[in-house]
Amino acid sequence: MSSTEISQKLWNLCNVLRDDGVTYHQYLNELTYILFLKLSDVQIQKKSSNGEGFSGQIPEEYRWETLKGITDNKEMFDRYRDLLANISNKAENESIKEIYLNASTTLRKPVNLRTLIDGIDKIDWYDEDDRDTMGQIYEDLLERNANEKKSGAGQYFTPRPLINAMVRLMAPKLGETWNDPACGTFGFMISLDHYLKERYDYVYSSDAKTRKFQETEALSGVELVQDAHRLALMNAKLHGLDSKIDLNDTLTDFGKTLKGFDGVLANPPFGTKKGGEKPSRDDLTFVSSNKQLNFLQHIYRSLKKDGKARAAVVLPDNVLFEDGDGQKIRRDLMDKCDLHTILRLPTGIFYAAGVKTNVLFFTRGKSETKNTEKVWIYDMRTNTPNYGKRTAFAEKAFDEFMRAYTGGIAWDEVLQNYNGEIDHAKRATIKDERWKCFSREEIATKNDSLDLGLIADDSITSSEDLGEPLDIAKAALQELENITKELNAIIGELK
Repeated sequence: MSSTEISQKLWNLCNVLRDDGVTYHQYLNELTYILFLKLSDVQIQKKSSNGEGFSGQIPEEYRWETLKGITDNKEMFDRYRDLLANISNKAENESIKEIYLNASTTLRKPVNLRTLIDGIDKIDWYDEDDRDTMGQIYEDLLERNANEKKSGAGQYFTPRPLINAMVRLMAPKLGETWNDPACGTFGFMISLDHYLKERYDYVYSSDAKTRKFQETEALSGVELVQDAHRLALMNAKLHGLDSKIDLNDTLTDFGKTLKGFDGVLANPPFGTKKGGEKPSRDDLTFVSSNKQLNFLQHIYRSLKKDGKARAAVVLPDNVLFEDGDGQKIRRDLMDKCDLHTILRLPTGIFYAAGVKTNVLFFTRGKSETKNTEKVWIYDMRTNTPNYGKRTAFAEKAFDEFMRAYTGGIAWDEVLQNYNGEIDHAKRATIKDERWKCFSREEIATKNDSLDLGLIADDSITSSEDLGEPLDIAKAALQELENITKELNAIIGELK
């Protein structure tokens, strides 16, 4: 059975629970609790570098075989609730403790728990030769949940085609440390690990020390929302990672400990901090109530000052043009980093319709000033398809941008032939009306606004094309203005 078929069966089980008042988002949390028990008995989970799986780390009274062996529905339900309440205290494994931290069930009817457990137990779970099957199933469930607008989970999910493009252009390497300070369900780091496995095949070709570093230390994240944090932990586990994923707030003093990374990939939350208050950490030079501006500062400050550390960050349009602290932060970014590329993303690819976003690509310099000489901007927004259910957003959408960014390397060649170098001379040879270059001096004359590079919108007819109708409209407006003046004069006389 394919991973898609399995995820569809799991998703269909949610329909059984609708009469129990369980939402899609609650169902995914509930499914996570139960799947973790099932997967503790799946051999694929025993293939980590230290040779250990989950099964020996879960208390015997809570293991899958014990739970499903209880024949009475109410007794099973009581054991399940006892599990959720106490497994964090009884288990020795930290991941188990974190996944079940403050866990509780949204199920009300014991028969529905039986339906879930029986349905999951009947599924032919995996192909032993496919290490990633379980991870693919879980990611598919996360994506289904994100696309279900009522779940509200879209804010924690960045479209996979965008994630994969950002990862490929960052060209991560074995031995590097990467972080996502607002990691949602850990999608960026999962994609990065997949990239490393494709490019370097480190699972089979590397020594035990390298494998352990990649599985436990190379990738990390921070998530503020507990439910999303739980899903991130599970997602990492299912992909063979025991990464450090903190349940915390990057914009508090905790964020000051996040530094010295080789790279950052992130899609920080949009909007202002709750209540409009400013972040509690005291090390940000320009403190704002705008969360994206604070995250941007944090990100470029968290990179190594070695001239190689790099980041790709999704940010809304307001970051490009906001005055005051926004202008100061952009200037500081261009001083401390080489902000070499901005991608103007199409609308409609995120859960909130109409949100206009961009990806900023930059490399931390060794010095504190004059690191950005020119910024290349690609317009992937104007005169592009309206992405949605009818027109799927796929990786092929990045074909031309990929070629421009790399100076001529196509999407399907990037994995083998691109190492992350930015060659401005090669970029200049790309002939594409969407691809424009702005010097640092030119940007300075625009008050350091980066709201640049958008091409003419074909849906807006130019004044030259309007011809006679435009002349008629202008004449009518002039006539209306004359009448208004006459009426004002009459009113003045009456007074």
